Amino acid sequence: KKRGETFFGYKDHVVICRKTKFVRDYEVSSDNVHDSRMAKRLAEKCDGNGEPMWLDAGYVGTDQDVLSAGMMPIICEKGYRWHPLTDEQKANNRSKSRERCLVEHTFGFMEQSMHGLIFRGVGIVRAKANIAMTNLVYNMCRLLQIKTYHSEFIMCK
Repeated sequence: KKRGETFFGYKDHVVICRKTKFVRDYEVSSDNVHDSRMAKRLAEKCDGNGEPMWLDAGYVGTDQDVLSAGMMPIICEKGYRWHPLTDEQKANNRSKSRERCLVEHTFGFMEQSMHGLIFRGVGIVRAKANIAMTNLVYNMCRLLQIKTYHSEFIMCK
Protein backbone atom coordinates (compact mmCIF):
# COMPACT_ATOMS: atom_id res chain seq x y z
CA LYS A 1 0.00 0.00 0.00
CA LYS A 2 1.11 3.52 -0.80
CA ARG A 3 -0.95 6.41 0.55
CA GLY A 4 -3.89 4.07 1.19
CA GLU A 5 -3.95 2.65 -2.36
CA THR A 6 -3.13 -1.03 -2.86
CA PHE A 7 -0.72 -1.97 -5.65
CA PHE A 8 -0.08 -5.40 -7.11
CA GLY A 9 2.72 -6.30 -9.43
CA TYR A 10 6.41 -6.93 -9.87
CA LYS A 11 9.54 -4.80 -10.23
CA ASP A 12 12.50 -5.10 -12.56
CA HIS A 13 15.74 -4.01 -10.83
CA VAL A 14 18.49 -3.69 -13.45
CA VAL A 15 22.24 -3.23 -13.82
CA ILE A 16 22.93 -1.09 -16.90
CA CYS A 17 26.19 -0.66 -18.85
CA ARG A 18 26.93 3.08 -18.79
CA LYS A 19 28.55 3.07 -22.22
CA THR A 20 25.99 1.12 -24.25
CA LYS A 21 22.82 1.14 -22.08
CA PHE A 22 22.59 -2.66 -22.29
CA VAL A 23 20.88 -4.50 -19.43
CA ARG A 24 23.82 -6.44 -17.97
CA ASP A 25 21.89 -8.15 -15.18
CA TYR A 26 18.59 -7.87 -13.37
CA GLU A 27 16.56 -9.00 -10.37
CA VAL A 28 12.80 -9.41 -10.17
CA SER A 29 10.83 -8.81 -6.98
CA SER A 30 7.21 -8.47 -6.03
CA ASP A 31 5.94 -4.94 -5.64
CA ASN A 32 5.72 -5.11 -1.85
CA VAL A 33 9.51 -5.54 -1.52
CA HIS A 34 11.21 -2.19 -0.93
CA ASP A 35 13.90 -1.15 -3.42
CA SER A 36 16.52 -0.88 -0.68
CA ARG A 37 16.32 -4.64 -0.02
CA MET A 38 17.59 -5.32 -3.57
CA ALA A 39 20.64 -3.03 -3.46
CA LYS A 40 23.08 -5.62 -2.10
CA ARG A 41 22.04 -8.25 -4.69
CA LEU A 42 22.48 -5.77 -7.53
CA ALA A 43 25.86 -4.60 -6.21
CA GLU A 44 27.10 -8.20 -5.92
CA LYS A 45 26.24 -8.78 -9.60
CA CYS A 46 28.60 -5.97 -10.64
CA ASP A 47 32.36 -6.30 -11.03
CA GLY A 48 33.10 -4.19 -7.97
CA ASN A 49 36.58 -2.62 -8.05
CA GLY A 50 35.24 0.59 -6.47
CA GLU A 51 33.15 1.51 -9.51
CA PRO A 52 30.38 4.04 -8.88
CA MET A 53 26.84 2.71 -8.57
CA TRP A 54 24.13 5.34 -9.19
CA LEU A 55 20.95 4.71 -7.20
CA ASP A 56 17.75 6.69 -6.84
CA ALA A 57 16.30 8.00 -3.58
CA GLY A 58 14.50 4.69 -2.95
CA TYR A 59 17.86 3.15 -2.04
CA VAL A 60 18.65 5.61 0.79
CA GLY A 61 20.28 3.80 3.70
CA THR A 62 21.92 1.06 1.64
CA ASP A 63 25.39 2.62 1.58
CA GLN A 64 27.01 -0.12 3.67
CA ASP A 65 25.49 -2.94 1.59
CA VAL A 66 26.83 -1.41 -1.62
CA LEU A 67 30.24 -0.65 -0.10
CA SER A 68 30.58 -4.22 1.19
CA ALA A 69 30.06 -5.47 -2.38
CA GLY A 70 32.98 -3.33 -3.59
CA MET A 71 30.96 -0.57 -5.25
CA MET A 72 30.85 3.17 -4.50
CA PRO A 73 27.21 4.23 -3.84
CA ILE A 74 26.03 7.51 -5.35
CA ILE A 75 22.50 8.06 -4.07
CA CYS A 76 20.22 11.02 -4.68
CA GLU A 77 19.19 12.72 -1.47
CA LYS A 78 15.55 13.29 -0.70
CA GLY A 79 13.77 15.90 1.33
CA TYR A 80 11.41 15.22 4.17
CA ARG A 81 8.46 17.08 5.61
CA TRP A 82 9.61 20.34 7.21
CA HIS A 83 13.18 19.60 6.02
CA PRO A 84 13.34 20.41 2.29
CA LEU A 85 16.54 19.98 0.32
CA THR A 86 19.02 22.85 0.37
CA ASP A 87 20.16 24.48 -2.86
CA GLU A 88 23.49 22.64 -2.56
CA GLN A 89 21.71 19.28 -2.19
CA LYS A 90 19.53 20.08 -5.20
CA ALA A 91 22.63 20.88 -7.27
CA ASN A 92 24.28 17.62 -6.14
CA ASN A 93 21.14 15.66 -7.05
CA ARG A 94 21.07 17.31 -10.48
CA SER A 95 24.65 16.19 -11.23
CA LYS A 96 23.91 12.66 -9.96
CA SER A 97 20.74 12.49 -12.04
CA ARG A 98 22.65 13.20 -15.26
CA GLU A 99 24.35 9.82 -14.93
CA ARG A 100 21.39 7.97 -13.44
CA CYS A 101 19.04 9.03 -16.24
CA LEU A 102 20.58 6.33 -18.46
CA VAL A 103 18.60 3.77 -16.49
CA GLU A 104 15.45 5.84 -16.87
CA HIS A 105 15.98 5.90 -20.66
CA THR A 106 16.00 2.09 -20.58
CA PHE A 107 12.72 1.90 -18.66
CA GLY A 108 11.21 4.62 -20.81
CA PHE A 109 11.97 2.63 -23.95
CA MET A 110 10.58 -0.56 -22.40
CA GLU A 111 7.37 1.15 -21.36
CA GLN A 112 6.74 3.44 -24.33
CA SER A 113 8.13 1.69 -27.40
CA MET A 114 7.79 -1.92 -26.26
CA HIS A 115 4.56 -1.49 -24.25
CA GLY A 116 6.22 -3.57 -21.53
CA LEU A 117 4.54 -1.88 -18.58
CA ILE A 118 1.57 -4.21 -18.19
CA PHE A 119 1.87 -7.88 -17.30
CA ARG A 120 -1.40 -9.76 -16.97
CA GLY A 121 -0.22 -12.96 -15.38
CA VAL A 122 -0.33 -14.55 -11.95
CA GLY A 123 2.74 -15.66 -10.07
CA ILE A 124 6.34 -14.57 -9.72
CA VAL A 125 7.62 -17.37 -11.96
CA ARG A 126 5.62 -16.09 -14.93
CA ALA A 127 6.56 -12.51 -14.08
CA LYS A 128 10.27 -13.41 -14.02
CA ALA A 129 9.94 -15.05 -17.43
CA ASN A 130 8.09 -12.03 -18.84
CA ILE A 131 10.63 -9.57 -17.43
CA ALA A 132 13.53 -11.69 -18.68
CA MET A 133 12.06 -11.64 -22.19
CA THR A 134 11.41 -7.90 -21.97
CA ASN A 135 15.03 -7.26 -20.96
CA LEU A 136 16.29 -9.54 -23.75
CA VAL A 137 14.16 -7.86 -26.41
CA TYR A 138 15.25 -4.45 -25.11
CA ASN A 139 18.91 -5.48 -25.51
CA MET A 140 18.19 -6.65 -29.07
CA CYS A 141 16.52 -3.33 -29.92
CA ARG A 142 19.41 -1.44 -28.34
CA LEU A 143 21.94 -3.48 -30.34
CA LEU A 144 20.08 -2.61 -33.52
CA GLN A 145 20.15 1.09 -32.57
CA ILE A 146 23.87 0.92 -31.87
CA LYS A 147 24.61 -0.88 -35.13
CA THR A 148 22.56 1.67 -37.05
CA TYR A 149 23.63 4.92 -35.39
CA HIS A 150 26.75 4.29 -33.27
CA SER A 151 28.91 1.61 -34.84
CA GLU A 152 31.93 2.67 -32.71
CA PHE A 153 30.25 1.07 -29.63
CA ILE A 154 29.77 -2.43 -31.05
CA MET A 155 32.78 -3.92 -29.28
CA CYS A 156 32.02 -3.60 -25.53
CA LYS A 157 33.69 -6.09 -23.19
